[in-house]
Amino acid sequence: MPHRYLFIGGLHRSGTSLAARIAGSIEGIGTISHAPVPENEGVYLQGAIPHDAMAGMPGAFAFDPEQHLIEGGRFDRLDIRERIEADWAPWFPDTPWRVEKSPVNLLRMRLYQQLFPLSQFVIVVRHPLALARATAKWSDRGEAELVAHWARAYRLALEDARRLHARLILRYEDLVAAPEAARLALAAFCDRPAPDTPMEPVRDGNADYDLHTSLPPNAEVEEAMGAFGYGLDGRVDPLPQVAVAHPLRTVREAVSRYWPPRG
Repeated sequence: MPHRYLFIGGLHRSGTSLAARIAGSIEGIGTISHAPVPENEGVYLQGAIPHDAMAGMPGAFAFDPEQHLIEGGRFDRLDIRERIEADWAPWFPDTPWRVEKSPVNLLRMRLYQQLFPLSQFVIVVRHPLALARATAKWSDRGEAELVAHWARAYRLALEDARRLHARLILRYEDLVAAPEAARLALAAFCDRPAPDTPMEPVRDGNADYDLHTSLPPNAEVEEAMGAFGYGLDGRVDPLPQVAVAHPLRTVREAVSRYWPPRG
């Protein structure tokens, strides 16, 4: 069966696993499961693009220019595409769509679009203060540096997103508040039938953290936060940009009926 890829990218602890689980509950969308790698991340299951703990280090990889992969680079080759396909094939069910969820996808979207031209992309983002505090147990970096890493990663992602044919922005805060709307939006984004079974409630992990901060002013951080409707006081305003881009107007309109959630 011919297949297409839905690549989900976002920093560690941003909600990519939740987004992949929601997508995988839609008929015709398959996910990697029971793989002997962290969080069923496909980046560990392929050997075409070298990946190790240093390459995908939480709170650090966006500071490494070598991790920002775009079209025309050293991995933009037919043999790379063929190796990735061969390595991933055993891990996916035979479905029209395959979800590949790895944090580093956030900085590989342009390369993957070149290798897999019919692929589509989901950018998952979470308030940087919540993400920094959730990531702290995995990183020796301080909160200011983790937030700066968040800003660098999502600034690059938004710049890359302008070159993507099909992309959808999912904020963690919206995902946990309206998982059913997210599932309907993802189904519409992939032109799949709307699921007819209810979603289970999702726990809001942001409730574990006090999202106020005394971080010093940082123009890059504040600009990136504003692009997603986030404030330094923990505030989450409506998403100030269009959440979906797609070459087909019918798909854009279908997704926009559900996403971003309203009320």
